[in-house]
This record gives sequence, C-alpha cells and structure tokens, in this order.
Amino acid sequence: MCQNPMKPTAHKIIRIMKETPTVWSFRVQWDTPPRFGQFFMVSLPRRGEAPVTTSAIGDNWVELTIRNVGKVTDAIHQLRVGDNLFMRGPYGNGFPMEEFEGRHLVIAAGGSGVSPVRPLIEHYHNHPDQIAKLDLLLGFRDPDAILFKEDIRRWKTTCNMTLTVDQAPKEWDGNVGLITQYIDSIPLSDVDKMDVIIVGPPVMMKFTAQGFLNRNIPPERLVVSMERRMSCGIGKCGHCKVSDCYVCLDGPVFRYHEAAKLID
Repeated sequence: MCQNPMKPTAHKIIRIMKETPTVWSFRVQWDTPPRFGQFFMVSLPRRGEAPVTTSAIGDNWVELTIRNVGKVTDAIHQLRVGDNLFMRGPYGNGFPMEEFEGRHLVIAAGGSGVSPVRPLIEHYHNHPDQIAKLDLLLGFRDPDAILFKEDIRRWKTTCNMTLTVDQAPKEWDGNVGLITQYIDSIPLSDVDKMDVIIVGPPVMMKFTAQGFLNRNIPPERLVVSMERRMSCGIGKCGHCKVSDCYVCLDGPVFRYHEAAKLID
C-alpha cells in the first residue's frame, strides 16, 4: 500500500524559547537529523501549513524559529510545551558543507535569515578546525529584533563578527547601518579559497551579493537560500516554480550564478 507523501505526523513540542515578542523557537521531537538548510512543512489541523527552515538540530530534536505573521503562525504561537506540531519533510537541498572544508567562509544574514544559517554557524563554532576562517555579518531591524542573543555572544569567541542594526536608540553602542555598509570591512582571503553565504530578504540578498561581487568574489562562490512560498515540498503543486526550477526540490540553497538565472 502506497503511503501518502503529503501526510504530516505529530511531534511533541519539548521547549519554547521566546526570541522576541513575535518570533519564537519551538524545539520539537524528531529522530533523523536534517541537513543544515533544509525545511519542513509545518501544520496544524484545520489551520493550514507553512514552510519553516530548521534553526537548530540536536539529538532527537529540531528547532523551528517561527515569526507570528498570519493565521497558521498565530495558531502555532498558541501552542505550549507538550502540545503536538504536525510536520513532514525535511525537504530541499542543504548547504554544501563538504565544499566549505578548509576554506574561508563568510556568512551574511539579515533578520529571520539568521535562522537557516544558525545550525551551520553553531557547527563551525564547535568545529573550527573544519574551515580556515569564519566571518559573520549579521543585521537586524533594531536591537529589540535581534535573534539568538546568547548564541551571538558565544559565536563572538570563535569568529570575526560584525553585528549591525538598521536603526537604534541613543543608548545603543553597537554598529548602525545596513549590512552592505560593512562588506568592505571584512578582510578577504584568496577568492579561490573562499565561499560567501547570503540569507535574508530578497532586496538584502541582491545588494549584499553585489557588494561581494564588487570585491571580486566569483558568483559561483556565493551561496544563497531563496525564500519562496513552498506548498507541497515535493515539486508537484508548482507554487515555488521559477523558470524550470522547483525551489522545494532544486533549492532552497543555490549557488548565486544559478539563482541569478531564475526569473519570475
């Protein structure tokens, strides 16, 4: 008897972390670790379904960081520890970690885009010997919107980090400005020994990628994660189709020279 690939299964919530008033991380029981950068289709009966990229991975659990922006996510934010979240997946391609080995890695992420790269950063924080160097460029709307504050404090101990906010009150003593303003401050290695990961809102990714291209990083060394409205996760519904590409199957992680060809 064939199993329905669209049927989700229930998984117990074992922890909830309130990152900001509208962004919460849900730790959910899950047996098989996904690849960093893959996503799940997350749902509640009679409420709907939404794609969510894994923001942390542990022994027999995954974390999903979810912003309350609509009907489905609002219902998820009503859940408590011990309740079930319905999931299917994981889907899509992850980050090509085998290609990063021994190289200088730069990760530029903005806002919620920090969530998909969080497991990757955590991995290299714990295994710094696997790459030559790690630079982080993280941007948020304002200090109150900063996600994963405790993680950021730990990451600073093992990598070169620039944290910036678009706007801030007078008492803020950190960087202020868009991510693109700080690209030139990152010391680059031999461009043939580097990779740059860019994740965030589309306009941020566009101008951040251009900033690194202006510094002579080849487009095939830039990696982006495309946020699309994935619906089925298995390349059948066409909601995430761009040109001849199905983002849920061929992505969401792409090399920039491939993503630049995808035109709606």
